Amino acid sequence: MSLISLARRGRVIAVLAGALLLVPIVAEARPGGGKGFGSRGSRTESAPARTNTAPNGAQPFQRSAQPTQAPAASQAAGAAAQAARPSMARNLMMGLGAGLLGAGLFGMLSGSGFFSGLASFAGMLGFLLQIALIGGAIWLAIRFFRRRSEPQMAAAGGAPLPREPLQQPVSPRLGAMLGGGSAAPATAPLELVDADFAAFEKLLTEVNASYSNEDEAGLRRVTTPEMFGFFDEDLTNNVRKGLVDRVSDVKLLQGDLSEAWREGNLDYATVSMRFSLINALYERASGKVVDGDPAQVQEVTEFWTFVRERGGAWKLSGIQAAG
Repeated sequence: MSLISLARRGRVIAVLAGALLLVPIVAEARPGGGKGFGSRGSRTESAPARTNTAPNGAQPFQRSAQPTQAPAASQAAGAAAQAARPSMARNLMMGLGAGLLGAGLFGMLSGSGFFSGLASFAGMLGFLLQIALIGGAIWLAIRFFRRRSEPQMAAAGGAPLPREPLQQPVSPRLGAMLGGGSAAPATAPLELVDADFAAFEKLLTEVNASYSNEDEAGLRRVTTPEMFGFFDEDLTNNVRKGLVDRVSDVKLLQGDLSEAWREGNLDYATVSMRFSLINALYERASGKVVDGDPAQVQEVTEFWTFVRERGGAWKLSGIQAAG
């Protein structure tokens, strides 16, 4: 291969590598970057209802503090671990068999015959049996305490057996605000008024403006602690990469209510929104555009979930991209 061909191939590889390096940068543009994160209380694992604005529904959350339980997978993993765990009784029997075989071979090598070695070994058999009994008692004790610390096995019908919690469960109010909770509280339909929809449109603008200005205090005021943590993580990554994400001219074009419900002292509402905005990523030091076009308007369709304490102000609780 000639040097010219090698040089051309090297340039192609460099271009491809540069394109790959730009992939995470593009993905993190604007708040959320088209990714789903946050929670919807007890409905985090269920898809919001489709609307005229987003007839294809919503994509699932990719990042959420809501715990995802998989009982079947956990039980299968526990069974595999139990099968792979060495048995003390099996090891003990293998050890005794190896000792007897070794004693017989020793008798044959010494010229006294196979069973003479066993006879010389018989004096120790009683002592070994005592050790085996003591070891068996220890094994039973270890197995008893280990069972207490492992999850309960599934019942005959496949459902896990009930077990009392090891600690006091998180209150529904705190658990929902953090995207978690010990158990799904009872829900009830919620009626919204025009003021609620006006608040949602205002939050759409305020969240994007606070994110663009890297205003942490503003983000804390209009988002849940969970959402603020995700936003703060993205902004910190931008600072680490020497980038700044600017969003402007946010305008709501169309919106529909997907779901609205009440959980204990909390109200939830998921709204599908199609809105326009201008978004671009800049190099923090030089101001050079890295991704996006500061002169081009783009449209985005997402599901935004809001939450409020009874009588309080609405806050952003989750963002999901439209399907």
